[in-house]
Amino acid sequence: MKDINILHSEPFILLITIGAYYLGNLIHRRFKYPFTNPLLIAITVLIPLLLVLDIDYPTYEKGSHAISMLLSPSVIALGYALHKQIGHLKGNVCRILLAITAGSIVGVLSVVGVCYMMGTPHLLMVSMEPKSVTIPIALGITERMGGLAPLTAITVFICGIFGNIVGPWFLKTIGVTSPLAQGLALGAASHGVGTARAMQLGQLQGAIAGMAIGLMGVWTAVVVPLVEYCLS
Repeated sequence: MKDINILHSEPFILLITIGAYYLGNLIHRRFKYPFTNPLLIAITVLIPLLLVLDIDYPTYEKGSHAISMLLSPSVIALGYALHKQIGHLKGNVCRILLAITAGSIVGVLSVVGVCYMMGTPHLLMVSMEPKSVTIPIALGITERMGGLAPLTAITVFICGIFGNIVGPWFLKTIGVTSPLAQGLALGAASHGVGTARAMQLGQLQGAIAGMAIGLMGVWTAVVVPLVEYCLS
């Protein structure tokens, strides 16, 4: 019983979480491939480990809450980063708003189109529509529209990881070299995980991506109900 309590304790859960991400960083620095993403490796290590140790999600969530608490300061840090880069927004406000508007509409309609082609039930479709916004906002949209919160969370997470891994390569392949455009694309399409990748590209990309998270969340919260109204 004592061993089980230790395995379910907060220090142990924090240790394996930080250790898994540290291992992912080591592998990524060694091989430098897109699919050696530290977060992806950490997840690949953590999920089997939690299953073997019989640590359920509520226990893991409670044990790792110290890491979750760091999300709020990170948002403030993104705001400060944007403040330092505010000069780059001059003359580009209309373009940014147009890009975010287009991104939110395409993000939702792409899900609707694919789901219709595959004959996906409406409940599943509405749960995946807010795939491109950060989880707290996506869950709020899903609950309002009567979707499945667990499916929304998984879809958002997969979208973020995919954008983090593939996004920079894809932007480079199609010739997008503007730091402003890169930051907008990663933040709008892949929310927080994409913003973390944008930060690695440069301070401007990271700051703009952080701004795109908020704008994308606001617009998507408007677009999803409108799309559902038109489909009803």
